[in-house]
Amino acid sequence: MNLILIAVISLGAIALVLAAVLYVASKKFAVYEDPRIAQVSEVLPQANCGGCGYPGCSGFADACVKAGSLEGKFCPVGGQPVMSQVASILGLDAGTAEPMVAVVRCNGTCTNRPRTNMYDGAKSCAIAASLYGGETGCSYGCLGCGDCVAACQFDAIHMNPETGLPEVDEEKCTACGACVKACPKAIIELRAKGKKSRRVYVSCVNRDKGAVARKACTVSCIGCGKCVKTCPFEAITLENNLAYIDYNKCKSCRKCVEVCPQHTIIELNFPPRKPKEETPVAEAAKTSEA
Repeated sequence: MNLILIAVISLGAIALVLAAVLYVASKKFAVYEDPRIAQVSEVLPQANCGGCGYPGCSGFADACVKAGSLEGKFCPVGGQPVMSQVASILGLDAGTAEPMVAVVRCNGTCTNRPRTNMYDGAKSCAIAASLYGGETGCSYGCLGCGDCVAACQFDAIHMNPETGLPEVDEEKCTACGACVKACPKAIIELRAKGKKSRRVYVSCVNRDKGAVARKACTVSCIGCGKCVKTCPFEAITLENNLAYIDYNKCKSCRKCVEVCPQHTIIELNFPPRKPKEETPVAEAAKTSEA
């Protein structure tokens, strides 16, 4: 009986000592976490898509609190409403950020870009890209395996079975950038959504010289430079035989669309163009010909 009592007392004493040690250690090595981090994390959408540039929503919340400023920080999934809530919690200015959307910069449909061979490997753009240039003469364009579709958490991108190209649903797209990272050909990019969702962009990434590019795809950029010369805002540059429109400079005048001989420049969500009125000289010429 005495032995049992001694054992119980000994174990109790050891437990008390260990509890005291753990208590002291917890106080000494405690890591303070600003309670605002949890508050900010609660209002975030918890998509953990990485579109904000941080490792998940908790990482973004931590960065917002510790930075003391929301400049350069934006949650693409939650958008401006969520950032306003974050600003309210932290007592900071939310600022404004232009809405972005994913854009597929390839118009190499089955019609525009004829197939020259058949891929019989794993259904993955990443694997196909590591093996060869694709099923067509254009080694820069979309491979059509749908890695971007699989990467999207918001069901905002799908493969069009007729064209063989991915199409973005701009109403669902949150500009998280997952599809951009998933595309091994870098044909998807995030661009400003634009006023009334109107955008002008070069739908090609082919850097081959004109004749080679045109042979591979009937609507490829041939690097003629007409769009560069026509743009009054210096929004278009030509590098490595490929034109590119800077959406920060573009004013959507669409003059570049009219002069592009390859119809490579896309004008999206614009109203139909008004028919051009013929000049008196042109009308007189037609009359004389008749």
